[in-house]
Amino acid sequence: MSDFENILGTFLRDRRMRLDPATFGFQVGRRRTPGLRREEVAQRANISPTWYTWLEQGRGGAPSAHVLDRIATALMLTEPERDHLHILAFGHPPEARYRQFESITPRLQRVLDAMRFSPAIIRTATWDVVAWNAAATVILTDYARLPKDGRNILRLMFSDERIRAAQDDWQSVARYVVGAFRADATRAGAGVEIQRLVDELSASSPEFKALWDDNEIAGFQEGVKRLHHPVLGPIELEFSTFAVEGRSDLNMMVYSPANSELTDHFRSLISAACR
Repeated sequence: MSDFENILGTFLRDRRMRLDPATFGFQVGRRRTPGLRREEVAQRANISPTWYTWLEQGRGGAPSAHVLDRIATALMLTEPERDHLHILAFGHPPEARYRQFESITPRLQRVLDAMRFSPAIIRTATWDVVAWNAAATVILTDYARLPKDGRNILRLMFSDERIRAAQDDWQSVARYVVGAFRADATRAGAGVEIQRLVDELSASSPEFKALWDDNEIAGFQEGVKRLHHPVLGPIELEFSTFAVEGRSDLNMMVYSPANSELTDHFRSLISAACR
């Protein structure tokens, strides 16, 4: 079987040969090839050395998803590499496993900050805002003044009267947000996190519970948002949502003025606030 025909085995072998045996406490000594031996990978993955050898040789058949995850851990694969491994074995990515991190990288924050006059936020699949730029503080919400657990968009929608009053049509916006939240969190595999937040909001807000019980699903990739800003008055914003590569838990939302006149007002207000 050629390497092209056995792309799964070729990928496993390539990643195995990139690892340093000393890192895992294996004797280095004289080795004919770099990296870990097959039996060492099998030992780390707690599987049969013979079966792993067959897998690399294209003779073992497809493993279960659980075993493949153990092999991915044994080979210290990154999340994108793990996803690729599942695609090679099964033809599709692994089942979503939600993992929410506490912060973003400085590089991603710099991307937000570079959009000086476009409000932008980073939100998780459960709609916690974890990062924002100065424009978002001026135009949307001053997230820095909120407690950490208060930066959840659904909590703000259903418990903060100022946020409610700022919406042009709160009922429609709330319905849309709940449907999009359901879709995002489910897609990311955040079942436990969903239930925790849903239970909290259902207990505190009959309006949320009613919308949640409707079981509606909505997309939130792009659209128009209408707000009543305390300084600018009624404003209309276009928004787009972007996935953050390598971070299934994050999405970036970028807002822009819907017309050139509003753009000038944005620039003046944001520039004055950031002096």
